[in-house]
Amino acid sequence: MKPYLLGRSIIIYTDHCPLGNMMNSTVKNRRVDRISILLQEFNIEKVIHIKGQHNCLADYLSRHPITREEELFDEDYGIARQVKWGPTNEVRVSDGTPPLVGAVLTRSKAKQLQTKQDQDVMETTPPEQEKTTTLPAEEKTYPEAQSPSKDDHNYEFDMEKLKVEQTNDPIIERKITETKKNPTKCSYEFKDGLLYKLMPMRTNSKTKKKLIYVPSSMIDDLLRIYHNHPLAGHFGVQRTYLKIKNKFWWPDMHQSITRYIQSCLPCQQHNVSRVKKPGHLQPITPPEGPFQLIGMDYCGPLKSTPRGNQYVLCITDYFTRWIVAVAVPDCSAQTTAEALFNEYIYRYGVPAAILSDQGTHFHNQLMEAMAKLVGYNHTYSTTYHPQSNGMIERFNATFIPQIAKLQDRENNNWDEFLAPVVFAYNTGTHSTTGYSPYQLLFGREPRLPTDKPASAFTFRKPNDYYEQLRKNMKLMHRYAHENMTNRQNQYKKHYDKHRSDPRYSINDRVLIRKHGLKNKLDPKYSVTRQVIVREEHPVYIVKDEVTQSETRVHINDIRPIYVSKSK
Repeated sequence: MKPYLLGRSIIIYTDHCPLGNMMNSTVKNRRVDRISILLQEFNIEKVIHIKGQHNCLADYLSRHPITREEELFDEDYGIARQVKWGPTNEVRVSDGTPPLVGAVLTRSKAKQLQTKQDQDVMETTPPEQEKTTTLPAEEKTYPEAQSPSKDDHNYEFDMEKLKVEQTNDPIIERKITETKKNPTKCSYEFKDGLLYKLMPMRTNSKTKKKLIYVPSSMIDDLLRIYHNHPLAGHFGVQRTYLKIKNKFWWPDMHQSITRYIQSCLPCQQHNVSRVKKPGHLQPITPPEGPFQLIGMDYCGPLKSTPRGNQYVLCITDYFTRWIVAVAVPDCSAQTTAEALFNEYIYRYGVPAAILSDQGTHFHNQLMEAMAKLVGYNHTYSTTYHPQSNGMIERFNATFIPQIAKLQDRENNNWDEFLAPVVFAYNTGTHSTTGYSPYQLLFGREPRLPTDKPASAFTFRKPNDYYEQLRKNMKLMHRYAHENMTNRQNQYKKHYDKHRSDPRYSINDRVLIRKHGLKNKLDPKYSVTRQVIVREEHPVYIVKDEVTQSETRVHINDIRPIYVSKSK
């Protein structure tokens, strides 16, 4: 099209919404930048977004033709022509030309047409062909997990059938016999072919109400009406029980309702748990010394500064709580590796282990190669479980408000106050260790700008200062380690109080929580069932029964599937 477009003013109509701001916004992507440079030779006035149903001609050109190729050029695309549905579900043009399926159809209409044709084919399929028709794989595997079963839509409760089932139930049959023999001394009543349970209206009340005795074979049918029916609304145990208790009765009624609702798959997928998340606290064992275990994480993106910084790479030592924060322009793998090497490893040496999340800036080939080359172990926290690296997450929540208080909003210079805030944090006493990170790292109190000059000390031997420093460091490290252990035990005792800690076995079927939901009506847990394939409590490896993909999930995001014994 280039020879026809050069030197002309162009207006682009497209159903691709992101292209609407193509001429106005900038994208930090080299490939997009090269394409934008190539488009500069064309005089594009503006890009207008239109609905897909109005972009039918371009939509037709972008897909495989359904009819003969010649019809694309023979067809007249005047606006005076109209599309009508023929008697055989074909698209016919009003002037009598042959039907054209696809040239004037939008995607939605084409899908509707295809669906209608499939239905017609199924209706005309002989019975012997229907028997050999195979279902797709996803429909053959646990259909109840994809959509409600046919039984869920059977909301009929036949009272005549109830009479028959009562006579077939041996327990009810025995109660009927006893009631007929001693009707006055029995807490049951047999009337009009039905056995009723007599229950007092209130506590210490002589007035009794008659409740229909439901046989065990019809309990699920009754609960399906009072729970699964649209007028029942899939509500919880208490609401369902209160609706039933004044009309029906059977032994262990409340327990039966509880088991049934717990085994309801839609309820398990959509309901929000109101209790504490399962899983006891598993604190990280404190290291024996400084810079053995460090955690790192990104904070941002923040507002871009005049220096071009948008992110902060935070690195903390799990023993001393010493913080290193680096302002960087992006969070790419190369920037992460350079900041870690220049700002941490060059100054404090190589740590024994690094803990981070599974973001692409940490989990990539460059970081893995650097870990092997330099010689440290890089471990990753569980997905969507920031508590695994809670120390660095806590610092991120601490320093952001401090920087916000100090920055100049007009100049947007938050990165200028990053170093002072980190210095103030490192020189302050930490509540867990009982010492400041500066003391545990250097063995002495920090000298602040407001402090007076230190008094002179006299040592008899040249190495007296080193010996005294070594003793001080040893004592402070021992006390800090004890303080960290005691504080972790306190946190664990408080966290584990009234909190369940379920354990799952291999081949157990569960549901896992879905994160990042965009639609509030979407299920909060996986639609398909997951199978436990490996146990690393409190982390489990689960496999999807349909896609066969494996996921590493923390116990907080696992919900067991309860199966009713009667089903």
